[in-house]
Formats: sequence, structure tokens, C-alpha cells
Amino acid sequence: MSAASFSTIAPGASESDSAKPGGSGSTPQAPRPRRKRSQVVRACDWCRKHRVKCDSHYPCSNCASRGGECSNETMKAASLPLAHREIDRLRLKVQELELELQQERARDDAPINPDRYLLASSSLSPPELGVGSEYGDPSRINVWGGIRMSTARSPHKTWYGPSSLFYFIGRINNFLDGMLQQPHSADHMLLDSSSRCLDEPTSAPEEPSHDHHPADPTQDAATKATYLNPTQEEYFLDLFWQSYHTSLFPILDEAGFKEHYRSLWTASGNTRKPSALVDIVVAMCMQYGMSMLPAVKQQVFTDNNDAAIAGRWHYRRSQTLLARELESPTVSTLQCHLLCCIYLCCGSFQNMADSACGLAVRAAYMLGLHLDPPQTMPQREREMRKRLWWALYVLDSKIGMKLGRPFLLPHLSSATPSLPGDHLEAALQSGSNFAPLGDNVTWLSFNLQQSKLFRAARTVHTAFYDKIPNVDDGQTIWDDQQALASHAEFIGPYMKGLDEWAAGIPVALRTKRQNNAAPFSTDGSALDIEQFAPLWLQRQRLLLELMYHHLSANLHRPFISFGPAPTSTAAEAAATKCALHAMAVTRITHQVLSTTTILAGWHEAFQLQWNAALTLMGFVLSHPHGGASTAEARRAMDLSVAVFDIFSDSFAVATSAANIMRDLGAKVDFLQHQGQHQQGEASLSEANEAVGLGQGMMAANMNSKMLDNGLSVPDMSTVSKTWDGALSFDDLTAASMQDVFSMAFAVDEWSNLESLWPGMDQMVPEQYVLG
Repeated sequence: MSAASFSTIAPGASESDSAKPGGSGSTPQAPRPRRKRSQVVRACDWCRKHRVKCDSHYPCSNCASRGGECSNETMKAASLPLAHREIDRLRLKVQELELELQQERARDDAPINPDRYLLASSSLSPPELGVGSEYGDPSRINVWGGIRMSTARSPHKTWYGPSSLFYFIGRINNFLDGMLQQPHSADHMLLDSSSRCLDEPTSAPEEPSHDHHPADPTQDAATKATYLNPTQEEYFLDLFWQSYHTSLFPILDEAGFKEHYRSLWTASGNTRKPSALVDIVVAMCMQYGMSMLPAVKQQVFTDNNDAAIAGRWHYRRSQTLLARELESPTVSTLQCHLLCCIYLCCGSFQNMADSACGLAVRAAYMLGLHLDPPQTMPQREREMRKRLWWALYVLDSKIGMKLGRPFLLPHLSSATPSLPGDHLEAALQSGSNFAPLGDNVTWLSFNLQQSKLFRAARTVHTAFYDKIPNVDDGQTIWDDQQALASHAEFIGPYMKGLDEWAAGIPVALRTKRQNNAAPFSTDGSALDIEQFAPLWLQRQRLLLELMYHHLSANLHRPFISFGPAPTSTAAEAAATKCALHAMAVTRITHQVLSTTTILAGWHEAFQLQWNAALTLMGFVLSHPHGGASTAEARRAMDLSVAVFDIFSDSFAVATSAANIMRDLGAKVDFLQHQGQHQQGEASLSEANEAVGLGQGMMAANMNSKMLDNGLSVPDMSTVSKTWDGALSFDDLTAASMQDVFSMAFAVDEWSNLESLWPGMDQMVPEQYVLG
């Protein structure tokens, strides 16, 4: 057969198809060279079934031409990031389906009464709305709990979620109420900060009034304030670039800001044009600068000597100017909102900081920062927009986890811009002149690593609180030890993300440990601080490690249970890790404050230490017989008091923290002493029971021997025990008892009673001891 007689048949087609009019069989064609087929990782189901080649399109060419059901759509994830996103999408879908199923079952069982979700007073809450991705769905029952507390001077209460320190304080307070058998208010564990002594940080100094009527709240207090002169402003502004700019958020262009600041001064040089951005930067630097100055310990809080609210007049003027920009926000508007939030956080105005963060989030969306900047934009501006967005992400994550409230920004969203760069070119174009650190590490690397840290911590936090434990209706997870143990096993793999982050920190951003110990460890080794490194670099290194231990402790803190001793090894290990990270925060902070000035006046370091101190307090209370770990945690509590005493030279709120910890330490010692006393009584009772058991065994053997020898067994119901422990005999005479003991001791196996039961001769009344 010649080559011309062969017909070209399409793959998958039959010979009958080729015989049709117009088919390839009707008009023989010369064979053409085959085109190279594209490589396909996996064919769709239809092509596999018919054993034909597939392509990467959806639908593939074969299914499109023959009407097959192509399955290529389910194989979109061709790279690892896309695969992770697809996994996250499927997990979310599974959670939604589980939630719908739970809602249907709840409707079938009983109608949901909305009154049961109302919270009463300041006690721990019954079921509350969720804190995860489905937060706000009224049908979801939160098994994590929450607390309503008045954390300011106002009597009105605000809600704090399960990850917050306030909720943990509520759990500690409930435990102490039960142990000390008297009610206590949780207020005794709240700091006496400026937010608890002033209505707002912008209040004017009160003037003496004879009519005792409150001042007019509409009066402009800023008109009474005295602002800084040009020399003073210059002093405080210089502090910003070595502190907040390098060790928190690099969200300002230093060169551009200084040029803007010079343009605000008039020809006379005595007055400055108003600027919201300059005012909030001055307020922040006054707050930090006044905290660094050596001062006498402030035993009594007043609004004039607490550095936490220094600069409040500039803060108020900044807020007044910002109100004019709400309709048309700019990048400067967003920068002001971010810095206002930091100022309020350092002043312990938790709810005001949360509100300021919300304004910053809306402004960022208005500016389109949630999208990757276009390539047509200059690189300097692109990097600044990325740093602004990720600074907002870190701030939102920090406040959300700190207060236990829903996050305002999405986590791992496809619309999130890429991480900001820390390469040398980005550092040169940032507007600041800091020398590179080698190994492609610059002053911007701290900001990049901080963003990665909070991204990893938020992944754990979201997975932790989005998973609904299986507990009874109306209970929290801390009411069910089995549910807590199950959650500890579930969350274990997620925690590895934080350890992987610590392992990937560049060497230039690590604080060395003495004796070649590993950085970021919890082994208690002392730091080896590089003496001649720049101050901003030393602070960057310390803050990275402190924040790592702080987040790790908070993520493990839910496993500190004040109920029965946990039966789960995973839950107990997580609680111990929490204590170890809290102890690491305390040791590092104490060493740095007592030997250097790196963290002097740094408000965030104080807040991290306060969180660690109360965490240690909870661990010691929940592990009264924990052995070495409990003893180490108790010593760390005393060390935290020393830290607060050092901080009290900087701001008044630290004095309150030291007094609270001393009081709580005395209560811990009292409860531990009481527990040891009760344990000793229990041991004595067990010993007495053992003695009684031995006497019973001896009497039983004696009765058996008596019956074997034909003697009658006396009725022991007639034997009564007097109040002092002596035995009295009613119907039994001394002679009959002498016969009983003579018969008993005549038996061979009882002849050496002292060797079998030492001290038995002391238990027999003297008149019955055989001579």
C-alpha cells in the first residue's frame, strides 16, 4: 500500500467520521509536519478517558469541539502561591458550609433568644459575637467569651475580646474571687493611667471654681495652651528620626518633611503656619522626649507631670486641622492618622487609638493603597505607598489582637500590595541617610521583618479564633478541658510559622547572647549588646526580639486554665511556653533598662512588660504546684516590679504598675502558702487513713485466728472512740481483752509484730501490753 492511500484522521475520531462528506477521507491530503504540542502537566478527565492529548486551556480544545465536560478549571493552581490561595479559599468554603449546617440545626432544635447574648455588668461574658472572619453574624455563637469593662474615667463599659489582656484580667479576677472567697473588682488590676484620670488627653487644666459647675465642654481649650517656640520644636523634632522613624514605622520622607517644615515659618521667624503633620510629630516627640528625661518618681498622678500626655495641645491642634481634610484626604492625612494612633497607644487611650486606626484604614482605601502601585509611578513614591499600607496592617493587627476585636484590614487578600523593599536602592531613595548594614541589610529591613512577623502572628491568631471548639451551649472553651486540649493539638502546626520567622532574621538584626546562646531563645541567657552599634540599630534588634516573645506569649496564653489540672500534654506545654516567653520579655527588659539607655522612656516596652507581668501572674496562679517552672515565673514577677520601678522615673503609670504587682505578688504568696498548708493536712489525713487501714487488717486477722481456735469474736460496735482519740470499752473487761491479745500474739506469724508494723506497741494501751 502506497503512502498516498493513508488518510489523516484526527486524534479521537473514528474511521466512520473520516468517511463523511467533507471529511479527511473524501479528499486524500499529503501529510503535513506535526506542530510541537504544548506540554500539559495533567490532562482533563474527558481527554484521559478517550486517551487523547489535552492542552492548558479551559475548556480544552477537545472538549470545546466535542462538547465534553472539561475539568481544567479545578487545576488553575499552577504555582505554590496560587495553590496556597486555593487552599485558603477551600478552607473558608468549608467553614461557611459548617456554619450553615450549624445554623440549620440550631433552628430545628430551638429558636435563638437574642436576650441571651446581652452582657451584664463587668463580669465575664456568656456567648458573644465571634471574633474571626464571620464576626458580626448574629447567628454565630462565640465560645471564646469576652468582657465589658470600664477602662477609662467614664462609667460606660466597652467590650474586649478573648485575646485581650483585659479579658485575661477578668479570668484572673474571677479565680481570685473564688480562692479568697470575697468579691473583688477587676479595677484593682487596671493601671492608673492618664486615660483613667482625664476625660480626654486634650482637656484644659482645670481652673478653680467656686460654683462647682463643670466647665463648658464646647470651650476651645487649645486657646489657653502655650505652644513650643522654634528652638524647642527643633529639639523635639530631631528625636523623631532616631526613634519612631527607624524603630517603628518609616512612613515619612525625612528630606521632604524637613523641607516642608522650613517652608512653614514666616519671614520674622516667630510664627509657624499651621500643619497637622508637624503638630502630631511634635506631640509624639514631646511624649517620648519628656519620658527620657531623668525625673523624680511620680507617686501621685496629675495631668501636669505625666509624660504620657505631654504634647496634648499639639495633638489637639492637629486634630482640628485634620477635620478639614476628611472629605479630600491626602497621603499626609493618612500619615497624620497613623501617628495619632501611635500617640494615643503610648498614652494608654485604647479606644481612641482604635478609632484613629479606623480613620486611617478608610483614608487608605480612599487613596487606593490596597492596590499595588502602578509601574508608571516613580519608585520612591511606590515604596512609600507600600510602607504606608504595611504600617497600617501592622498597626491594625497589633490593636486587633491587643483588644480582641475584629481586624479592619483583610488578611492575605489577593488585593494586598506586595511587601515593601529593603534593598539599598530603596534605602537611598527613602529620604534618610543611614549607612547600610552589609549582607543586603539596610535600615528599612527592620520594617520588612516586622511586617512579616505580624503577618505570621495574625495567621496563627486567625486560625485559632476562627475554629469553633465543640463545647456545650452557653460555655466557653475554658469550661471544657477536653475542648481546650483538642484546640492545642489543632493550633500546634500553625505556631511553627513564628519559629520559622525567627530563624530567617538576618544576622545584622539579631542581638547576640552570652555564651554563644541562640538569639530569640527562652533559655534565660543574658544579652550581649554590641556597644558601638548605632542607637537606632540596637533598638531595632531589641524591639524585634521583644515583639516576637510578646506575640508568642499572647498566642499561647489561652491555654492557661484556672479550672482543673489539664490532662492534655499539648495544652500544658503551650501554657509553659507562654510563661517562658513572658519571662524572656522580663529578663531582656530588665537587663537593657538597668545597663543601657536604649529603651529609656520607650512606652511600648513598658506596655509589653505590663502584659508579660500579668501573664506570669496568671501562670503562677494556675500552676500552684508546677515545680521549677512555677518558681521561675514567681521570681520573674519580682523582677517585673524592679522593671516598673525603673520605668517609674519616666512616667507615672509605671508607679501604678509596680504597686499593683506588689499587691498581686502578696496574694500569690498567700494562696501558695495556703495551698501548701492544705496539702500538708491532706498528707496527714492520708497517713491517718493508712494507719486505720493497718489496724483494720490486724483486727480482721485477729478475728480469723479467734474463730479458728473456737473463740467468740467481740462485738466491735460497742467500742466507741472518744474526742481525744483514746479507745473506751463498754462491755469488754480488761480480762477478756487480755485473753484476746494473748491468743492473737500466741500465733507464730504475729510473734514479730514490731518488725512487720513498727510502732505498733505504742498504739496498744499500756495496760494491755504483754509482759
